[in-house]
Amino acid sequence: MMIQNKYKILLVEDEANIRGLVSTLLETAGYRAISAESCEMAKTIFASYMPDLVILDLGLPDMDGMELIEFARQDALTPIIVLSARMDEKDKIAALDAGANDYITKPFSSGELLARVRVALRDHRFSAEEGRYPGGKFSTKELVIDYDARQIFLKGEEVRFTPTEYNIMALLSENCGKMMTYAAIVKAIWGGAAQEGSIKKLQVNMANIRKKLGDKPGGANYIANELGVGYRLNA
Repeated sequence: MMIQNKYKILLVEDEANIRGLVSTLLETAGYRAISAESCEMAKTIFASYMPDLVILDLGLPDMDGMELIEFARQDALTPIIVLSARMDEKDKIAALDAGANDYITKPFSSGELLARVRVALRDHRFSAEEGRYPGGKFSTKELVIDYDARQIFLKGEEVRFTPTEYNIMALLSENCGKMMTYAAIVKAIWGGAAQEGSIKKLQVNMANIRKKLGDKPGGANYIANELGVGYRLNA
C-alpha cells in the first residue's frame, strides 16, 4: 500500500550494498529515503530535512553512531531505529538508553524492518490519520495545537515555540489531564534517565512555555506543576 504523504526516512549506513538495499526497500514501500554515509553528513541532513524517522548503523567511518543519537535527542522526538551488526546486549542497552526507539541486528529480514518502521511512525507521529484528535489538532479553551503544521495558537494568534518547547507541548497534549513525571517527559523528549541537569533543562523550558501561554501563579492555568513530581496540561 502506497503512502499518500510520504514520510522522510534518513538512512545512515556506510556500506553501499546495504544502503542501496534498504533505500530501495523503503522507496518501494512508499517512503522517501534520504541517505548518509557518515555521522557528520547525517547531522547536516538531519538538521536540514528534519526526517520523520532515522535508521542508523552504529559503525560509521568518522564517529560512532551513538553521536548521532545524542545529537538528535538534544532537540527532537524523531524516532530512531538502530540497524547494527553489534549483537552485544551492552550495545543494545546503551543505544536504547541514549534515546534509540528500537534496535535490529544484522542480518535482518525486509519484512521485519518495514514492520518496525511502521510501528515507530505510528507510535511517534502526531497526525490526523494516526493521532487521537480529529483533523490532526488538539484544542482546549483558547489553545490550539496543529500537529501536522507543528504550530500552536492562542486566542487565534500563533505563538512561537522552539522545537523543544513544541515537542513538550505535543507530549503533554497527547496525555492531556494526566500528570507526566519529570522522568517520563525527559525520557520522551531527550531520551535517557532523568538527572539533575536534564530536569533543570526541562524546568527552564517549562518556565518559557508557561510564560508564552500567559500562565500565572494561582491562576486558571493551562499547565499545572506539582513540585517534585511533574507537569499536567489541564483539559
